[in-house]
Amino acid sequence: MTTWTRKALLLTVSAAAAAGTLTAVGAPVAHSRPTSPATPPLAWGPCAPIPGTPVPAGQQCATLRVPLDHRAPDGRTVDVAVARLRTDRPEARRGTLLVLAGGPGGSGVQRLAQKGEALRAATEGAYDLVGLDLRGVGGSTRAGCGIPEADRHLVTLRSWPAADGSITENTERARRTAAACARDGGPVVRSFSTRNQVRDMDRLRAALGERKISIWGSSYGSYVGAVYAQEHRDRVDRLVLDSTGDPDPARVAYGWLANMAPGAADRFPDFAAWAADPAREAEGLRLARRAEDVQPLFLALAGELDRAPKESDVPGVPLTGNRLRQALQNALYSDTAFAPLARLIRSAQDPEGRPVLPPELAGALPDEDAALTMAVVCNDVRWPGPGPGYVRRVAADRARYPLTAGMPVNITPCAFWKYDEEPRPTRITAEGPSNVLMIQSLRDPATPYSGALTMRAALGERARMVTVEQGGHGMYLGSGNACGDRMVSDFLVTGKRPARDTHCPN
Repeated sequence: MTTWTRKALLLTVSAAAAAGTLTAVGAPVAHSRPTSPATPPLAWGPCAPIPGTPVPAGQQCATLRVPLDHRAPDGRTVDVAVARLRTDRPEARRGTLLVLAGGPGGSGVQRLAQKGEALRAATEGAYDLVGLDLRGVGGSTRAGCGIPEADRHLVTLRSWPAADGSITENTERARRTAAACARDGGPVVRSFSTRNQVRDMDRLRAALGERKISIWGSSYGSYVGAVYAQEHRDRVDRLVLDSTGDPDPARVAYGWLANMAPGAADRFPDFAAWAADPAREAEGLRLARRAEDVQPLFLALAGELDRAPKESDVPGVPLTGNRLRQALQNALYSDTAFAPLARLIRSAQDPEGRPVLPPELAGALPDEDAALTMAVVCNDVRWPGPGPGYVRRVAADRARYPLTAGMPVNITPCAFWKYDEEPRPTRITAEGPSNVLMIQSLRDPATPYSGALTMRAALGERARMVTVEQGGHGMYLGSGNACGDRMVSDFLVTGKRPARDTHCPN
């Protein structure tokens, strides 16, 4: 996005948002009510260990049973895993804050374990904090499609074109993956959709005994939160949308993936500046003398690996050009990943080096994780069917955004998907209470700023937006930006928002 375009969009949105502010709430307000007889209260108990994530003392877990098909509420059910960290200041309690992770595929139970103590402190005990694993995730009911292992690596689940730009292999893989999910995925895989996640959330609200809930949604979770607030406007107290994608109902998931190309282009200069900084010299991680030389270096190395993949530390899994490109996409989410990416690049440049692959690139995803990741984006909206349009779009995108090499607009299993329920994405509108605060980085590789502005414009007077003047994905309690954290925390505790859209310096 050009500077002029960005400023024009900012002015447009800010002008639309300038009319008023949300009145602060001076005292805690209870939003609880007795649960409906049809939704029994949850039976809380100890949480199972989470590998690699310490569970905070006092965190409790439960299972919520929901209909597999909400159109048949008395039929087959599936389980949804829920975790809770109760307020340590009951006198300050306002209600429940639901934590929605990203993905699709992120675990809300795990995110609560990671962020719960910091979130409880930041919100001054105003909430019982609740995380849930959406159906298909973590401790909830899961299902796979029987996808072959070779098709479950990140570089095959993501449709990276061949070195010459060909998508023939991508097309065949997409066809057989969709066929496997139609044949072996069954009704559970076909139920993985935002529409059903929102329906499950409302069952959870009722089981918690809450008339209203507050929500902090990040990435895909922000879209789920926005849809819930659109469908159930009278059941949301305060809503935080963190790192938000374009909600255009004609595209939704298809558009999210396509937007990763400009997102990577917006974000890469941050890595380039870091990698050219003289401070990297002592670490052996300085890749170039000038920031503008880092991208040509990266593209040349990826091209070399296309022609001659390099043996890695994982037998049978070489470092290819597309694995290097995927490593870049992952690293752009956070500055903390810049050093590992630079080490990977350095080892790939060394004729005697043997690159150490990041764990997410070293093997295949579990079948259930692969199925869930695809099923949600395929079930949410009809994607363009197979045809020559993909070849044209990939060629154009490769030329315009060489860092992503055409992957974001390439064919996926969604082009061949079979539907149980016709996708009808929710249109986000300005109708509803003015109770939304958005927070967004200026250079987000996954949910670019331009897409967040589209969400902001759709919400109109319902929202205010805080733009953090830095790069990365996931801002609240994740970016280290004290200004952004303070604005979100103040909103959750007091209801106060900026009078108009505002910026936080880096």
